[in-house]
Amino acid sequence: MSVIVDQLTKVYGKQKALDEISFEVKPGDILGFLGPNGAGKSTTMKILTGYIPQTSGKASVCGFDVQENSIDVRKQIGYLPELNPLYTDMFVKEYLLFIAELQDLGKNANKAVEQMIERTGLTAERSKKIGHLSKGYKQRVGLAQAMINNPKVLILDEPTSGLDPNQVGEMRDLIREIGKDKTVILSTHIMQEVEAMCNRVVIIDKGKIVADDKIEKLQQKLSGDVTISVEFKNEVKESELKLIEGIISVKQKGKKYVLRCENDLRETISNESSKRNWVLLSMNLEEESLEDVFQKLTKKG
Repeated sequence: MSVIVDQLTKVYGKQKALDEISFEVKPGDILGFLGPNGAGKSTTMKILTGYIPQTSGKASVCGFDVQENSIDVRKQIGYLPELNPLYTDMFVKEYLLFIAELQDLGKNANKAVEQMIERTGLTAERSKKIGHLSKGYKQRVGLAQAMINNPKVLILDEPTSGLDPNQVGEMRDLIREIGKDKTVILSTHIMQEVEAMCNRVVIIDKGKIVADDKIEKLQQKLSGDVTISVEFKNEVKESELKLIEGIISVKQKGKKYVLRCENDLRETISNESSKRNWVLLSMNLEEESLEDVFQKLTKKG
């Protein structure tokens, strides 16, 4: 595993920000790390990146303990914090060369900088002062510095903040590409971003892990029953559809029907349509959105 978190706890005075959380992330994973404000996301990321120590429990990155081998951990990680710290009086290429020197890239520094400038779409901005860039391009500079040393683990806190729709699409593609050979932990409040990029989510609330699974499995677990939308060429009586075993309720909208079922009955519905000469035009399994799942798990009791 690239990242292992084991019974991690962090206490600030009398407040327990993290309460014995545990999860693992393997190479090739793009993990969506989600939670309401104050849930413990930023605290977890700060511990993993060596910014603050934990109170108890353990965490390791690529086999290195975050407390005992802090320097080795930092060599494995690229980090883009939510408040992107940049030297605004430096030029883009100048700043990235400075970061490359801090990462001790030596004679490979210039090549690494050129690759990051191209990969993050900063070619036209390379000779501009960072302070003169738009927020979106500043975010790209932050991502470039996070990846300059080709880290095995990339931790991104709100990476698409301030980007326009075209830039968001480009950033999504870039993160998906990066995730093919790296471990990526992505924290964001934009659920569409997680659905578009992540293959797994961990949801934290009040310092505790409340969910850890693939998105589609979480949606299935929390929805309980299954919703199927169907459309027929000719009108079919609701009473006839209700005769199919496993259908709980039927809502008709013209020639379209929304069926609430005990389980996935698409094959059964298709077979019944053939037997009864119903001309089936479309049939889709509807799932709860990740936003619905998030709200169910983190709503205030």
